Amino acid sequence: MILLLLAYLGGVLTILSPCILPVLPFVFARADRPFARNGLPMLIGMALTFALVATLAAVGGGWAVHANQYGRIVALVVLAFLGLTLLSTHLAEWITRPFVALGNRLSQHADSEQDSIWGAVGLGIATGLLWAPCAGPILGLLLTGAALNGASVATTLLLLVYAAGAATSLALALAVGGRVFAVMKRSLGAGEWVRRGLGALVLCGVVAIALGADTGLLTRVSLASTSGIEQKLINAVRPMSTASAEPAPKAGEPLPIEGQFPSLAGATGWLNSGALTPQSLRGKVVLVDFWTYSCINCLRSLPYVEAWYDKYKDHGLVIIGVHAPEFAFEKDPANVAAAVKRLGVKYPVALDDDYAIWQGFNNEYWPADYFIDAHGRIRHHYFGEGGYAEGEDMIRRLLTDAGYKNLPGGYVQPGAKGAEAAASGDAQRSPETYVGYARAENFASGQVAHDDAFPYHAPATLATNQWALDGRWTVHPQDATLDHADGSISYRFRGRDLHLVLGPTKDGKPVRFRVTLDGKAPGADHGMDTDADGNGTVTSQRLYQLVRQAHGTGERVFKITFLDPGVRAYAFTFG
Repeated sequence: MILLLLAYLGGVLTILSPCILPVLPFVFARADRPFARNGLPMLIGMALTFALVATLAAVGGGWAVHANQYGRIVALVVLAFLGLTLLSTHLAEWITRPFVALGNRLSQHADSEQDSIWGAVGLGIATGLLWAPCAGPILGLLLTGAALNGASVATTLLLLVYAAGAATSLALALAVGGRVFAVMKRSLGAGEWVRRGLGALVLCGVVAIALGADTGLLTRVSLASTSGIEQKLINAVRPMSTASAEPAPKAGEPLPIEGQFPSLAGATGWLNSGALTPQSLRGKVVLVDFWTYSCINCLRSLPYVEAWYDKYKDHGLVIIGVHAPEFAFEKDPANVAAAVKRLGVKYPVALDDDYAIWQGFNNEYWPADYFIDAHGRIRHHYFGEGGYAEGEDMIRRLLTDAGYKNLPGGYVQPGAKGAEAAASGDAQRSPETYVGYARAENFASGQVAHDDAFPYHAPATLATNQWALDGRWTVHPQDATLDHADGSISYRFRGRDLHLVLGPTKDGKPVRFRVTLDGKAPGADHGMDTDADGNGTVTSQRLYQLVRQAHGTGERVFKITFLDPGVRAYAFTFG
């Protein structure tokens, strides 16, 4: 219920976003007509079409995106004709003549007493195909959830509620606009000019969308931005959850049965093993560990999972790492195989590119551990980092209950280094920060031009946890790509470690970079992927440790300058 309310409020705020501007002329084109037979059917068609297209785009893969491109072209043609009919009554009569017989006219003379509900719905469908709302925090949350959870009634319902919120604010604007136009007609006799003005605005809207200005130029020049408001709504209505372990039962207390071992059949591939099934693992204790290789929390817990495997693999324990990707590049089996080899993972890894196993466990976190007994029953689960002693106690208890004897004693002490070392424990360290516009926060270089190359400029100073781009970048939903050499990213952060998920050029060419802290070479504070002078190279798509402060976790100004073009930046994390 809370998420539905959040989706609705996010939709209501959409009218303040710059990307809604090209849609408004289409909405106001019928503002002087009865709302029940014109405005309402149009908004319903618009909302339903948006919910369908957004669902397909989120869960249907690239084919849905390409299919919608053809729909957008058709819609642009239809709405261009609408604009022309508003400019000229003679043209309107000529264009609509074939549709009169079919009873499906998309546009009629402004003074006509007969209105086609289906024509209004058709106009709404065309508008819905063009509607590309700015992906602020709320819509980003909904689309990410749709991608993770797959196609479902709940997915479409959330997007429909979001669209209903937008339709509500547009309906209010339509009601006000209709009254304004009526007054202008009566007092000024300007009905014909009002109609022509709307026609001109419709054609301008078509041109703006065709040129991509709805997600590029208008986003940059608009003074309205709802991202801050939306993020406050998310924090107020749905505070960020703190993943943690369920309290482990005390010695002697019975373990709860949390469910049966879900199917593993949805795996898109396996590494280090052939396909495994719950049935084939009966008699073994199984630890299912959800992870993804660019996740810093996963990397810090990984040494313990690997150590448990080494210690108990000959005593009845099977570990399955379920690799559920967060970023698109983590769906590439070759990338995952390289990461598994680089990280020294020896146990079976199931590739869960379609999130089928994720959904089977009703999982929501990276990392997440599920402890399964020898009878195929989930007896305990754990989310996030820490609590490793309790996790090992659970492994030993389940092995003992299964009849395994002479288990090795003590607790593992992996002594992890680099990015896999435990976090500093600084509660004030900077939060995970995404560079792509779908989930970006605290951006200090002005408005983001969606999927459009644009020269950004970093401000002279940054507030704590603010970051900025400098140079010519193209910002996508998940990443920002540098178009010309010598572009940079700055971040005023707090923490012992600073990591940045990076990728080389699209054709795999390495990208050189240089890091500074407070304007100087990092020296002893350099990370494992830089030297003391701050130099490094992006060679593959992964998480790079760029800073490890030798003393404390104080606030610093980080800057990374890329000496070659084409680098892709995804997300900051801190330790």
